[in-house]
Amino acid sequence: MTEKENELLPIATNMESTIDVLAFVSSAVPWIGSPVSNVLGGMSLGRKMGRVGEVLQGISNDIKSLESEVSKNYVKTEDFEDILEQALKRVGEERSEDKRKLYRVFLSDAITSPGESYDDQLRLLRTFEELAPDHLHVLKALMQEPDQNPGSMGSPSQTLNERLPSINQNRIEDIVNQLNDLRVTNQTSLKVMMTGRGAQNLRHSITPYGQRIIEYINKA
Repeated sequence: MTEKENELLPIATNMESTIDVLAFVSSAVPWIGSPVSNVLGGMSLGRKMGRVGEVLQGISNDIKSLESEVSKNYVKTEDFEDILEQALKRVGEERSEDKRKLYRVFLSDAITSPGESYDDQLRLLRTFEELAPDHLHVLKALMQEPDQNPGSMGSPSQTLNERLPSINQNRIEDIVNQLNDLRVTNQTSLKVMMTGRGAQNLRHSITPYGQRIIEYINKA
């Protein structure tokens, strides 16, 4: 840990005011301080600000060595400030640490690889908002490597029940239906009996849009 990072730790661990958050971000990555300041100006203090500060600290660590002029110009745009505002408002309301990590990865990627349309970014944010921690668990279970020694027969429902013993079967089915509605998955035959190998390989049920969500989950 560098001397500078060590000096910033007390701020990062007790971010309860807009001033604390801005001080940290401006010190770590000065060129992103302005848009962050504009967004945080009207945000309430306390626990919500602590969540926002936690995510902003992570973003600052992710991009502190970034020297891209394209990125530096992008964060000055109205599109980025709007996306930043949308994301940080959700972060402030989000109690799940795993979901806050998704927002962190999303914003870090938006800065380091600008170019995606505003509408596509907003769709991702809205999808993140709809996802509960159990949705993330089910998505990870769907992406799990198949058992190398499956039984002769099985169903996707049986496979998910085995991979998610802490989640009720009805709850799993409800979550899959919700993920289908979000166009993240297209798994519509949970109880159909098939070969054991086919029942184990559920990765095909993730849509191309869902694959993007998985990428963020894997990075978080």
